[in-house]
Amino acid sequence: MTEPLRVVVTGAAGQIGYSLVYMIACGSVFGDEQPLVLQLLDIAPAMGVLNGLLMELDDCAFPLVKQVIATADPLEAFKDADAAFLVGAFPRLPGMERKDLLTKNIDIFRVQGGAIDQVAKKSIRVLVVGNPANTNAAICSHYAPSIPKENFSAMTRLDHNRAMSQLANKAGVEVQTVKNVIIWGNHSSTQFPDASHATINGQPAPQVVKDDAWLNEVFVPTVQKRGAAVLNARKASSAMSAAKAACDHMRSLWHGTPQGEWISMGVFSEGQHYGAPNGVMFSFPVTIGKNKDWKIVEGLELSDYAKEMLKITGDELVSEKAEAMEILG
Repeated sequence: MTEPLRVVVTGAAGQIGYSLVYMIACGSVFGDEQPLVLQLLDIAPAMGVLNGLLMELDDCAFPLVKQVIATADPLEAFKDADAAFLVGAFPRLPGMERKDLLTKNIDIFRVQGGAIDQVAKKSIRVLVVGNPANTNAAICSHYAPSIPKENFSAMTRLDHNRAMSQLANKAGVEVQTVKNVIIWGNHSSTQFPDASHATINGQPAPQVVKDDAWLNEVFVPTVQKRGAAVLNARKASSAMSAAKAACDHMRSLWHGTPQGEWISMGVFSEGQHYGAPNGVMFSFPVTIGKNKDWKIVEGLELSDYAKEMLKITGDELVSEKAEAMEILG
């Protein structure tokens, strides 16, 4: 039998965790023949809720799940981990300034980064879902210096999926016919959803849509503000779609991207691609090989409008990092 993969989910007692753990356990991420050990982390006050999730996992009788560990101890949660979904983060509360949010999350991701550095496998792949995801991922990596920086990524796959869906709806086609949209930059309202290199049924998306005004004035802000729209409608943040996107991201990372296709993923920028700033976690179009190695897609032409949008989101990431470094002292 294949050796079980040890998979960490933080914030496992939360809304996203509830959907995410199910998708992982049923085999839709790592494969339907890959046995799993689920290592679920949450804060001590959430242990009662987490124990309820354990009961449901038992009741699902998942054949792939060989063991479930539920803990409030990061060192126990990340022990020998192969993959981690860092979902748990401090939410932005009414009246909270961005610096206050960063301060709360630095404490969380500093501890988790240290635990990853100390006890996880050096080959671990870490996906940060909790917001502000890009900067949280940078902080976590900073405190896990023995883990390669390229093993950390931030989730912009939800925005990528949203962009695909918007294009499919506009063109009146099935969503799987939409390929190669791009989310540039930060997972925030400054992100740049880019359809200029996308295809629909193999044809350039702008030629299929035939509506530049819609692409710039409706498509872009709709994707940028979709999270807020969901929150306003549900009175709760995106959970099912965020869990699905996290699974899509990790599945792509684990199994690779199809030939000729890319996905959007927040990765460390070294300042060498598309004018993105150095030293921040920036979302690019990436291809992924069979060994979980990703590469930024090169040579794409950017319009002046696109360059302006990339600068806006890049500047925000630089500002976030500067604030985080100030807090860290």
